[in-house]
Amino acid sequence: MGHVLQDLGIDQLPVEQRVELVQEIWDSIAREMGLLPPAPDERKELESRVAEDETSPDDVSIWDEIKSDALKRWRP
Repeated sequence: MGHVLQDLGIDQLPVEQRVELVQEIWDSIAREMGLLPPAPDERKELESRVAEDETSPDDVSIWDEIKSDALKRWRP
């Protein structure tokens, strides 16, 4: 067994807990890579943004304005 498993005590967990841990790790990787569907709260936010866009399709900002504003905010 790898040293990390021993150092963290993972090798001492029951098989069921190790399987659950592997699933949680895999899910976190898949979420980070965008491989899982959005969570319910994320889905609700996306739907809200789509509805807002459909209501006001001309209420947009051009990229140069967005970039300029972001640079002003984040520059020291």
